[in-house]
Amino acid sequence: MSLSYLKNLLLIVLLAGLSVSAKAVTVKTIEVDGVIHPASANFIQRAIEEANAANAEALLIELDTPGGLMDSMRDIIKAMLASDVPVIVYVSPSGSRAGSAGVFITMAAHIAAMAPGTNIGAAHPVSMGMGGGEQDSTGVMEEKVLNDAVAYIRSIAEKRGRNADWAESSVRESASITEREALELNVIDLIASSTDSLLIMLDGREVSLPRGSRPLNLTNVELDHIHMTWRDRMLDIISNPNVAYILMLLGMYGLFFELYNPGSIAPGVIGGICLILAFFAFQTLPVNIAGLLLILLAIILFILEIKIASYGILSIGGTISLLIGSIMLIDSPIPGLEISWSVIIPGVLATLLFFGVAITLAVRAQQRKPTTGREGMLGERGEAVDDLDPLGDVKIHGEFWRAKAAGEPVPAGSAIIVINVERLILIVEKDS
Repeated sequence: MSLSYLKNLLLIVLLAGLSVSAKAVTVKTIEVDGVIHPASANFIQRAIEEANAANAEALLIELDTPGGLMDSMRDIIKAMLASDVPVIVYVSPSGSRAGSAGVFITMAAHIAAMAPGTNIGAAHPVSMGMGGGEQDSTGVMEEKVLNDAVAYIRSIAEKRGRNADWAESSVRESASITEREALELNVIDLIASSTDSLLIMLDGREVSLPRGSRPLNLTNVELDHIHMTWRDRMLDIISNPNVAYILMLLGMYGLFFELYNPGSIAPGVIGGICLILAFFAFQTLPVNIAGLLLILLAIILFILEIKIASYGILSIGGTISLLIGSIMLIDSPIPGLEISWSVIIPGVLATLLFFGVAITLAVRAQQRKPTTGREGMLGERGEAVDDLDPLGDVKIHGEFWRAKAAGEPVPAGSAIIVINVERLILIVEKDS
């Protein structure tokens, strides 16, 4: 074997080793900014599935949330705990928070990190759901929900080796801490100023997965951003309480216009679609039944105002009912899961204006003089074609009619006015 051959072989091996070591590893990443609800839960679950299917090195979730729905939070945590790809939750950028449901999600991550100037905590469960029923005056149900949440967050914290006592205080006492306090109390694993520095700090760190422990290889990372699909975006948009409220009002306007103008088609179709989307959104939101019924009552009162002369009493009652119902509609103290006053006030005023215009047009239509039939001829003016003594022909709006003078004869060419109709004969008199 020649020396040159050995050199070439060594060079090939060296180049192959360099190419292997230079091969980039993929880290999937998503951004979750807002309330945790079914739409965001679907997005996070899909991202975890994609990361596992692509055998990614890790999934990085940049989180900023005030909290959200418990059911959606549990769906996310189930997917995280079952993932064969490490899930990194990074509360960022600066100014972000992991509140309420965000605490549970951060605790459940394989790696929990926070950016400077962020906070975590206030995970006390709040009473949300289909309101309008009897209140739990004894507090038994609230205590059950609280104890369940405490047990759940303790089990998650203990599984990840984090501070279970603080986790419990976050649920029981709504404790909230900064990123530095979280690191000192073993609530999170590290503080990182940016995504790049976070990945550098995590390189070689051991993580525990369902199939066993392994170190993270993050020396040459290629970030692959997962974005919401059009379906995810649509669900996210209509799950916003403000959007759902507007869709409901638009749906009611459309159906009301269609009922009072049969055959318009477009308002009915658009109204029906808006109502279906609104009711779909209400399935994902903590809707108060009493609030929804008050809004429906307001619409009924506005419609009755057209039929019944209440001198505005029904309209006033409808306005009050709509305002109170709008305030009560979403039963949630979580920011982002409630209807904004900047939407409620214009919505109520727009509804009042809409039905006010409709009522005005209806009253004018009822007061308008009939244009057809016997009533439509009364009071019409024309000209006598023949001498009416008492019968003859008259001309009204270019039409010739048989007419009869009511009193003294009317000479031909005289102006006449219709005072009565007997079958097909107009009863007229000379127009003074």
